[in-house]
Amino acid sequence: MQTNMNQLDQIKLNLDACVGKKIKLKANKGRKKIVEAEGILENTYPNIFVIKLDKSSAIKRLSYTYADILTETVELTIDNNRIGTVGL
Repeated sequence: MQTNMNQLDQIKLNLDACVGKKIKLKANKGRKKIVEAEGILENTYPNIFVIKLDKSSAIKRLSYTYADILTETVELTIDNNRIGTVGL
């Protein structure tokens, strides 16, 4: 078993511990389009995670990869703590 975890594995573990919690999302969609939303971290999968948005939005669910957090395309905030690459 590998003792050193890479950053993507660490991000996944951080999100695994937060499933079911309220989350704030800020995503860069390109061409100066920034999406900001609130929802609940619904589930994590080996390569993606799913956020169920609050009822005020027309879109019900959004999914992103852990690499989106690593590259800072997506910023997640849970309980005023930013999930991602702290210390880079």
